[in-house]
Amino acid sequence: MRLIARYAVELKTEYEVVTVWDEKTDRACVPKSDPHIETLSRTHPSAIWFERKMHDDFGIIIDDAFDNRPLVHQERFPRGVYPMQKQFTQTALEAAEYLPYKYEAIGGDGVFEVAVGPIHAGIIEPGHFQFSQAGEDMLHQEVRHFYKYRAVEKMLEGKTLADAKAVIERISGNESVAYQTAWRDIVLQATKTELPEANRKYHALLLELERIIHHLTDLGFIPNDAGFGAALAFCSKLSEEARRQMQHLTGHRFGFGAIGFEETKIDTMQMKHYLDDLEKEMMFFEEWITDIPSLWDRFDTTGILKHHKALKYDTVGVVARASGVALDRRESDFYRAHGFVLHTEKSGDVAARFKQRLAEVKNCITMMRALLTEKTEAVTLHTVQDGEYVAYTESSLGELFMSIVLKDGLIERFFVRDPSFMNWQALHLMMPGNIIADFPLINKSCDLSYAGNDL
Repeated sequence: MRLIARYAVELKTEYEVVTVWDEKTDRACVPKSDPHIETLSRTHPSAIWFERKMHDDFGIIIDDAFDNRPLVHQERFPRGVYPMQKQFTQTALEAAEYLPYKYEAIGGDGVFEVAVGPIHAGIIEPGHFQFSQAGEDMLHQEVRHFYKYRAVEKMLEGKTLADAKAVIERISGNESVAYQTAWRDIVLQATKTELPEANRKYHALLLELERIIHHLTDLGFIPNDAGFGAALAFCSKLSEEARRQMQHLTGHRFGFGAIGFEETKIDTMQMKHYLDDLEKEMMFFEEWITDIPSLWDRFDTTGILKHHKALKYDTVGVVARASGVALDRRESDFYRAHGFVLHTEKSGDVAARFKQRLAEVKNCITMMRALLTEKTEAVTLHTVQDGEYVAYTESSLGELFMSIVLKDGLIERFFVRDPSFMNWQALHLMMPGNIIADFPLINKSCDLSYAGNDL
């Protein structure tokens, strides 16, 4: 089975530990007085971040885990403070004594450590990468994030679904429409409301436009990290045009406020012209970029994630599909009826992840043509019903999972698992056999979200 998520929900005298698989959901209650659970990390390594987060959030002790270090608690976070507990109501914390974080390291003669981050020489969020090196060769990498602990889960407790939307759609800027789509699906479940076909098509069109924006950005930056800046210039123009289309449709370049239940009119002719132009540009770009042997010398066999490792670490999205894992939440009757084709690559290297994005952009154009609709209908939502609701969306990065528990019409527990939470944990598998100068190229070929990861 594939692990999707593992998280805790606080009850009166117990914690309920929810483990979501692709085939079922397991639930186990542990008493607050002695909260212990068994680790899953021996068979599913990706469980370890979920489990370390549960300890930092609630104080739940993970038995038999290979890693019990703090995850979201940084070096001066107060000991014994668990901010997701209901009893925690503080608005400020006093820094504790500095407690060094012990990084994984490989010993031996001539082996040394290289630290990259958390502050980077670019406009990106903080993230730390610790390397064990033998000369230029990378022997091991450890990823450490969670420097931007925004307390999103805590912040949303006590809010209505409507009030929570503005926060949810801003969790990760390059997945705003995807987060809104998951929120929409939970609203529809909680109100027992059907979404008209035209509205569903329009929302799907916006999701594919967001995917195009993200993929175009990557199709420029990946060659740029291999020294071919012309691709970045070309794709930056295309991604900017796509962002302007998003603003034209939704009123915002990132699609904030894009997914709702009001009537919307769409300029279909303008969108058809845009898609025709983009298709021509992509045909030129693909022919141009595939005829540069020196570029593919850098892409081929660099940063390989083997198929069995992609499965073992429960990877999702482009990272998984480029390693031959046929996994996409759009694999459904609705999307297939509108032109969706599941594409995979086999080699699992930078080249595969680049080609995967090329194929997906072309398929997005096909789908968007089929999804075009003149207008959406105004939808009247029924009364929100209490309960636990889950939703899945295929964001530009992969499978997004969201769970919301409602009590008295308000959010009792909010949990979201960004695709990057899974894929960051597999990044280190791509490093051995490559030199440290290839790290930016490998990292960019995955292009994972820091913000979606660091709630």
